[in-house]
Amino acid sequence: MRVLTSDRLDRFFATLAQTWELRLPILLPDGTRVIGSPDDGPIALLGIAILSKPTAAFFPQQETLFTASGGVLEEPLAPPRPLFVLGFTPRDLACLRFIDRFFADGWCDDIYFRLRQNSVVAGLSGYCGPGGTLLPPAGGDCDLELFWDGNSWLVIPYSEAGEAIVAELPDTAPPEAVELFRLAAMTPPDENEIVIKRASELLRGDRVPDSFWAEIGDRCIACTGCNLACPTCTCFGVQDWRTATQVERSRMWDSCQLDGFMREASGHNPLGSEALRTRRRIHHKLAADPERWGEISCFVCGRCDAVCPTGIGIFAVARELVARFG
Repeated sequence: MRVLTSDRLDRFFATLAQTWELRLPILLPDGTRVIGSPDDGPIALLGIAILSKPTAAFFPQQETLFTASGGVLEEPLAPPRPLFVLGFTPRDLACLRFIDRFFADGWCDDIYFRLRQNSVVAGLSGYCGPGGTLLPPAGGDCDLELFWDGNSWLVIPYSEAGEAIVAELPDTAPPEAVELFRLAAMTPPDENEIVIKRASELLRGDRVPDSFWAEIGDRCIACTGCNLACPTCTCFGVQDWRTATQVERSRMWDSCQLDGFMREASGHNPLGSEALRTRRRIHHKLAADPERWGEISCFVCGRCDAVCPTGIGIFAVARELVARFG
């Protein structure tokens, strides 16, 4: 475990930029923090939550699959340098671990792994949350972790790539900083984690009537903010764009809250009502995914609740489930 002081951050990132394509938390002119290129704005490791989904670093909202011109098919080349992505919170890292499993299962998604392969992922934890709140350490699911102790960054490696990066830092963490990191890692589960687990039990036990989903569905305006913000939403649609000289096939994020999400060519729609679509969104993460993957695919990041204009993010719905049915 090494120490990185704030005055050395610029030098640290400049050294990394010689090998890696950097994606870091930056501050936009409107005060929003996002994960982006250092050229897009000043680096902001401390501050308000990043609402955009961090997994977009490897699964962007829109990307080209291939182009065809004159009978010749061309696929996009892999990036010239692998990505170094910093800014995943411990909960975000759990989301990334989940979608790594998802895109590797069965037919491996080579489009996803073209960006993900050989990348280095750095977690961000410590007293760097909104207003200096604690983000408990990840303790894994990444190559290295930066933990803010209030004065400097502790840098903890978890992989060979992380070890190589840490080896460039001169100062070893003092014992008191190591102890602070250890104590922070003992943070108990918060209320939302407990509620999500109980809601999952109720759904898997078929304890929730259809009338509940009709009530929740009536409040949905199909803005799709929940899906666009969720790091474990993986649905996408494929579109072809034709010009005078070529055809481009691309994929773009899709939303299960949209009426056309499952509409069939015949016109039949298995999710033909807001009640069914809203039920699917929640049921998928809290009931279907535990059956398929062995774990709930909501990792309590809170983004859907933060962006939902009508108050039916997954925390809010889970609380209503538990309050009414157990």
